[in-house]
Amino acid sequence: MIKDYWSVKDGAIVGSSEATGGLKFNTFLCSKKKYKDFELKFQVRLKGGKGNSGVQIRSELFDMKNFAVKGPQCEMGDIYWGSLYGENFGGMMKQAPKEVVAKVLKKDDFNDYYIKAVGKKITIKLNGEITVDDEFPKAPDEGIIAWQMHSGGAMEVTFKNIEFKDLSAK
Repeated sequence: MIKDYWSVKDGAIVGSSEATGGLKFNTFLCSKKKYKDFELKFQVRLKGGKGNSGVQIRSELFDMKNFAVKGPQCEMGDIYWGSLYGENFGGMMKQAPKEVVAKVLKKDDFNDYYIKAVGKKITIKLNGEITVDDEFPKAPDEGIIAWQMHSGGAMEVTFKNIEFKDLSAK
């Protein structure tokens, strides 16, 4: 199933439900390894500015059939760009300021996205502007990283120029 939606093209991770007309459930491309403290930088584009995606951090896989994940998610899409949402984990954890997102978002182009998780502090930047920078007591101490394709209409998301830095003490 995962190969039906995810591919690598020109060094980028591409998730697409265009061939199937959309998904009836959220699905994720999941890391095998768990991570604690890290920095993650990448560029992301929602084709045509449509759809909804995100990156799960310190999360856990709970439905192997559909590759469904629960935990904190750094959001991409609609009014949620730059927010931290608890996917199957309690809902919105911190909404990004709408005025900041409106000022910096490139709706139909690649956006620079930055995530840093150290201890209970999570920082998200969208095109260089901080959208979340807080302590989250219920944030897990470690977990997988997972790239999301959201249910609903046909969409395509591209993640490129991905840089990961493990900040955990060895």
